[in-house]
Amino acid sequence: MLVTRACGLVAIAGTVLGQTVYEAESAVLNGVTIGTSVAGFSGTGYVEGFDTATDSISFNVSSSASKLYDLSIVYNGPYGDKYTTVVLNDVGGSQVSLPATTNWTTVSAGQVLLNAGSNSIQIQSNWGWYLIDSIKLAPSVKRGAHKVTTTPINKNANSDAKALLKYLGSIYGKKILSGQHDQDALDWVTNNVGKTPAIGGYDFMDYTESRKTHGAVSTDVDKAIAFAKKGGIITFQWHWGAPTGLYDTADHPWYSGFYTDATDFNIETALKDTTNANYTLLIKDIDTIAIELKKLQAAAVPIIFRPLHEAEGAWFWWGAKGPEPAKKLWNILYDRLTKYHKLNNLIWEWNSAAAAWYPGNDKVDLVSADTYNQGDHGPVSATYNSLLALTNDTKIIAAAEIGSVMEPDQLQAYQADWVYFAVWSGEFISGGSWNSLDLLKRIYASDYVLTLDEIQGWKKTTKPMAWEA
Repeated sequence: MLVTRACGLVAIAGTVLGQTVYEAESAVLNGVTIGTSVAGFSGTGYVEGFDTATDSISFNVSSSASKLYDLSIVYNGPYGDKYTTVVLNDVGGSQVSLPATTNWTTVSAGQVLLNAGSNSIQIQSNWGWYLIDSIKLAPSVKRGAHKVTTTPINKNANSDAKALLKYLGSIYGKKILSGQHDQDALDWVTNNVGKTPAIGGYDFMDYTESRKTHGAVSTDVDKAIAFAKKGGIITFQWHWGAPTGLYDTADHPWYSGFYTDATDFNIETALKDTTNANYTLLIKDIDTIAIELKKLQAAAVPIIFRPLHEAEGAWFWWGAKGPEPAKKLWNILYDRLTKYHKLNNLIWEWNSAAAAWYPGNDKVDLVSADTYNQGDHGPVSATYNSLLALTNDTKIIAAAEIGSVMEPDQLQAYQADWVYFAVWSGEFISGGSWNSLDLLKRIYASDYVLTLDEIQGWKKTTKPMAWEA
């Protein structure tokens, strides 16, 4: 039996259709208040006033056994798109998206692995400014085998791209590939952790004209080819500096030109027709990147390609005008690179769990998300489950950028089958506050985590890998 305790009193929560409902107004409140003015809530009220970082509500929940539960939140979001943080037993924190709504809405918050006995589920402010009515818990149903496709969306995909997607499918739900963005950071892992990541993350950022005219140079393509020759898997993102309209001021220097607030470039107007100057500049940048991709294709290097990343955040210009221009640009990119430039070495990775932004299953090979929750080494199951629902479990799912590495036992317990993780560079990997060296060594030594030495020969998936021997 599950019970909730508030203010020292024991109150049994209501159970409907296998779900146990815990009213927010009966939880322990910190910095927030009970409201009743917005109609449609359950119980005797709801909780409001999430306006500072320390505001929270805590549900004390007991379970008769250690068990995995699906968690959902009933909320109202009249102040726009927000995020909240769910913390289980005072450890880490899982970020949950609360899209704007003026109705009482139920959103999945992933899963929680309750201990036998007493547990704490806390909702922390994060972005704040939302209303919480209740949370719901229901025993998780063990998922069956995944039904993902390993056939590339590009019918002309070459043998290298086909082999890569097939290999990702072969380990999906069984192992997770270790990954690291930036060559210097990857080398730091090798030298300090004693293992080399299986995936190297690189960037097309400094190859386009709006950056090269300011002196930017890059050797990431050469580094990627070298890492691929060692048997590694390659992923490329593109911090696409706006083709024109960079402010280039002290507050917004030219090198921040991929940010919305650093340029007056308007993607919506640029895509209104194919004859305006800004559309022409977009195509020119795409053609410039195609030159680099052709070098990789000639070197037999397939790419997990992740352009237009984090679009729904709107902090990058390609997402600043909403989902429709971003999806339109995605389609232009796909058509220009695959049909015009005949680039057949790409695995197309979309980078958002938001349904309104999704280009569609016929335009995406892989789905992913970026998560940065300092101190949380959990499975990020809420985001994983959102991606699972986005494609109805037809696409492999990746943690394309993370700040904190994930505990392998938690990944398996929560059925969060991320196919790979890739840690961001700098302080995220080597600073010690996001990931301690001891933690990194332990996770890289896990049987569940695959490293470079364990994936040798991955292009021939019929051959046993090192971890299978």
